[in-house]
Amino acid sequence: MRIPAVTTLALIALSARPLAAQEGGLFTLDPGLSIWTIIVFLIVLFILGKFAWGPILAAVNAREEAIRDSIAEAREAREEASKLLEEHRSQLADARRQAQDILAEGRAAGERIRKELEEKARADSEEIIERARREIQRERDRAMQEIRGEAVDVALAAASRVLGERLDAEADRRLVERFLAEVQSTSGAEG
Repeated sequence: MRIPAVTTLALIALSARPLAAQEGGLFTLDPGLSIWTIIVFLIVLFILGKFAWGPILAAVNAREEAIRDSIAEAREAREEASKLLEEHRSQLADARRQAQDILAEGRAAGERIRKELEEKARADSEEIIERARREIQRERDRAMQEIRGEAVDVALAAASRVLGERLDAEADRRLVERFLAEVQSTSGAEG
């Protein structure tokens, strides 16, 4: 608090003297006033140098150093951000590529499963058709056996009526079966 009071008093003393000495005009030289002005100026200069300029210069230098540090930190942060951005872009591109690979694998797997299902369905249908054919063949063979048996019985019955007597059943049956086999083989060869 003492520095501003001394400075204020010196300024008042300097400004009061020229007002009082208005006799010679503005450009009149007063040696006493000049000496006191120089003394007060030197005192103010010393006080400012000792108490004000040191802290002011230190604050300015500290501020300048802080600004330099901030600029350097900002530069480093910008470089780090640039590296991170490039890394992020690389990871994003890699993720997109992996997603495309996964989609391609999914499509290929779907196509493979579709083909497998088609093959299985085709094999199952062929197996069902083959079973149906075998069943039809068995039924046809069974029906042919039944028809032959009935044809033999009908032929024997007709022949016994025609002849009016009963023939040997086993010999007659063999004779009729042989005849039907011949008829079947000739009709199978034609068809």
